[in-house]
Amino acid sequence: MTMASRVLAILFLMTLAGMAYIRLAPMDPARVHQASAPRPPGDYAATGGFTAVRKITAPAPKVLATLEQRALATPRTRLFAGSVDEGMITFVTRSLVMGFPDYTTVRVGGDTLTIHGRLRFGQSDLGVNRARVQGWLDTLGPLTEPL
Repeated sequence: MTMASRVLAILFLMTLAGMAYIRLAPMDPARVHQASAPRPPGDYAATGGFTAVRKITAPAPKVLATLEQRALATPRTRLFAGSVDEGMITFVTRSLVMGFPDYTTVRVGGDTLTIHGRLRFGQSDLGVNRARVQGWLDTLGPLTEPL
């Protein structure tokens, strides 16, 4: 085996190990399923994430149930923690190829809906959290006030 073949084999094994870690690393609901800091209605971009805050015009359970249905219809998304009855739900959505997990927490407090999407690994989500959050908001239509 040549030196180049060995290097390629090592790189291949390291890539497989990284992919396995990304997919199999434990996820702690106690660390992830938390409400973000209260903010006034608006859109808030951050490194590796996006938060949208809106006033709701319908009962909280209806808003959360609608968002839960929309979230679970999103490819590679599953319920991670919480429930409509709790008033807060966290979902995990994995990227198609590498399986990177992104967390999205949806919470209603009073008449305010907060959707907070963020990545778990890395520094940049390439805008996927913003797109997902905005797509979920579009589903709500008249259940929220426009900005």
